[in-house]
Amino acid sequence: MKAYYHLPGLFEFYDFYKEFLSLWKNHREFFYDWCEIGSIYGAPADALWGGGRVGFGDANATKVAQLLREYNISARLTFSNSKLRKEHLSDYVCNKLCEISEENGQTTEACDVRKVQNSHEDENVQNSREAIGVQNGVILHSDLLLDYLKEKYPSLYFVSSTTKVLTDFKDLEAEVKREDFKFVVPDFRLNKSFDKLGKLEQKYKDKLEFLCNECCYFGCTDRKACYENVSLKALGETEEDHICKAPNSKIGYRFSDAMKNPGFISLDDIQNVYMPMGFSQFKIEGRSLGSAIVLEFLLYYMVKPEYQLRVREEMYLDSSLDLF
Repeated sequence: MKAYYHLPGLFEFYDFYKEFLSLWKNHREFFYDWCEIGSIYGAPADALWGGGRVGFGDANATKVAQLLREYNISARLTFSNSKLRKEHLSDYVCNKLCEISEENGQTTEACDVRKVQNSHEDENVQNSREAIGVQNGVILHSDLLLDYLKEKYPSLYFVSSTTKVLTDFKDLEAEVKREDFKFVVPDFRLNKSFDKLGKLEQKYKDKLEFLCNECCYFGCTDRKACYENVSLKALGETEEDHICKAPNSKIGYRFSDAMKNPGFISLDDIQNVYMPMGFSQFKIEGRSLGSAIVLEFLLYYMVKPEYQLRVREEMYLDSSLDLF
């Protein structure tokens, strides 16, 4: 069994991933052999359909799609705006991004063939992946957008966004049973609901994609309002920022604090709890952070300890670097 990581910064960290994916391809001995990159997700700064986090990405969409195609990694557009109306569906930029994503991915039919071919984990797996390619997807919140994309861009797959803040397990269970979604990202506060998660059928376990490194206050009651604020800002309908009232919110994101979160999923949890239970999909957040901290996430979750310094040296660290 493999663990598949879904990584942040499709448009935000293009230059970073150009270097990192080269290491991933050419030095697999640096990385745990039980993990793979399932996708890289993100959205450009001017994406009207964007949500979840305010977009900062400025990389060229065609270059981004081609980079991931080169490495046979799924590209996911983060279009999780919860406030979309019918008039927003004609947005040129977002539709063009979907077109580019389709052009650089594969059809649903091709990916179904890939699934069959790859069901037998043998020496032919890598060859079949190279021959058929990887399907691209969209992370979304709005059912209005879902219906539109299903009709206009049928080759894309769809991921139900954590911005829905489904904190009741019955709501999550209903969501994961929807055939429209290939994956569903639960609210991080359901990450440790093992008594209920363990009772799901395997086909539903395969669809759950757990958010590992969330730093938000576990008891937050404003999470949905925060996401809605981001959606309104993307539409140009507000300039106000949501004011987070959580303890220590002024400090900002710190990985060390995220590790203390009751919903945090550690490397040990993935290997010794989630994978034995039949779960394989794990999402790393960090689109609005810096690439330096994103690298720390990848080192922690993917790189063998004895090679972590080597990866840092390959990515940025040299003997003449000054920190201050």
